[in-house]
Amino acid sequence: MIDLFDATPDDPEKKTGAAQVAPRPLADRLRPRSLSEVIGQQQVLGPEAPLGTMLSAGSLSSLIFWGPPGVGKTTIARLLADETDLTFIQISAIFTGVPELRKVFEAAKLRRTNGQGTLLFVDEIHRFNKAQQDGFLPYMEDGTILLVGATTENPSFELNSAVLSRSQVLVLERLDLRDLELLAQRAEKEMQQALPLDGPAREALLEMADGDGRALLNLIEQVSAWPEAKAGEKLDTATLSTRLMRRATKYDKSGDEHYNLISALHKSVRGSDPDAALYWFARMLTGGEDPRFLARRITRMAVEDIGFADPQAQTHCLHAWETYERLGSPEGELALAQAVIYLALAPKSNGAYVAYKSAMAAARQTGSEPPPKHILNAPTSLMKDQGYGDGYAYDHDAADGFSGQNYFPETMKRGVYYQPVDRGFERELKRRVDYFVKLRAKRGSG
Repeated sequence: MIDLFDATPDDPEKKTGAAQVAPRPLADRLRPRSLSEVIGQQQVLGPEAPLGTMLSAGSLSSLIFWGPPGVGKTTIARLLADETDLTFIQISAIFTGVPELRKVFEAAKLRRTNGQGTLLFVDEIHRFNKAQQDGFLPYMEDGTILLVGATTENPSFELNSAVLSRSQVLVLERLDLRDLELLAQRAEKEMQQALPLDGPAREALLEMADGDGRALLNLIEQVSAWPEAKAGEKLDTATLSTRLMRRATKYDKSGDEHYNLISALHKSVRGSDPDAALYWFARMLTGGEDPRFLARRITRMAVEDIGFADPQAQTHCLHAWETYERLGSPEGELALAQAVIYLALAPKSNGAYVAYKSAMAAARQTGSEPPPKHILNAPTSLMKDQGYGDGYAYDHDAADGFSGQNYFPETMKRGVYYQPVDRGFERELKRRVDYFVKLRAKRGSG
C-alpha cells in the first residue's frame, strides 16, 4: 500500500493562466482516493481482514499501524476518516508538544459537541514520552478522538501498555515486487509515457525501492526526466545502476531490524544452513553493524547451540574474533564469515546450556541449603566435633577412582541437569555420564 492520492478535478496543475503553480510530485498525484485503490496490505484491508471487518460492521476502534516507511500508514488513516465521516487531523510526534496537543484535544471536544467525530492520526507516535502517551487516554476512553498511531518501531517496546490495551495493532508489510510493478504501471499511466528501461533494468529499479512505494515513485520521477524517456530509448541495468544509487538498506542498529536480523542469523546457524547464515551475516554488515557485535554473538552461538558437540567451535570463534581485531575491516570480516560457516556445519547440542539453566533454577528454588557435612573442610577441632568432613570418601582411594558419594544438600533430592546428546564429541561425554550413573547405582545398591 502506498501513501498516494490521485489528482482532484480542481487540480491547480490543470489550471491555466498567470496563477500557474509548480507541478505536484508524482507521489502526491497518485494518492489513492478510496481504500479499494490501495496497493497491497490485503492482510489488513481484505474483506475478512481486521479493517475490512471493522468497516463492514460500522465499528472502528483505535489503531496502531506498525510497518516500514512508504507502505501507506498515512494514506490508510486518511481514507479511514473518509469512510467513517470523521474529521481527519494529522500531527507528528516529532514536532508536537504538550501545548499543541491540548489545542488538538480541545478542538476535538468542541467538534464532538457539534456531533462530529475526530480521527487523530499521530505519525511517529513512539517518539512521545510516557507522560505524553498517557495524555491520550481520557480522550480515547470518552470517545473524543479515535486514535490512529503510526510507528516504524515495535509497539511492544515503544508504546505504553495502557495505550496498547485500548488499541488494535495492525502490521503493514513492505511492498513486494508485484505490488511495486502495479504502482509503476499506475505511474506510467499518470505520466502518459513508459519508463525508458528494458526488462532487467525495470526489475532492477523495483528492487532499488526495497519495498518502499514512495521511494519507487521518486525513482520513477527521476528516470522519466532523462532524455531517453522523451526519445523512446531503452536503458539497460548497467546504465541504470550508474545513474541511480541503490536505496540504503533499511537497518537500525538499535531497532527492530537489528534484532530481527541477528535472530535470523542465529536460527540459520542453529538450523545448520551455512548459506542462509552467510546471507544474514552479510545483510548485517552491509547495514553497518559493528563486526565486534557479530563476533560476540557468533561466540555465544557456539556456547549455546553447539557446546560439547564440538568443543573446538568456541575456540574457532575466539580465534576469528582475535583475527578481526588484528586485521580490522574489511579483511577481518572474512575470519568471522569462516566462523559462521564452521558453526552452521558443526554438530549441535544445547545440553550444557539447558543444564546451566536448570541448575540456576534449582539454585534459586533451594535458597541457602548447605552442602552435606561430609564434603566440608574441618580446619578446627570445633568443626570436626560438628561432623565436618566426617565420612568423606577420597575418590582416588577407590579402585576405579569413583566413590559415588552424594554431593547435593542432604535435604535436597539429587538433580539431573546435564543430559548430553548422542552427537559429535558429546557422544563421548554421554558415554562417560552413563558410565558414572551405572557406578553410582552400583555403589548405592551395595
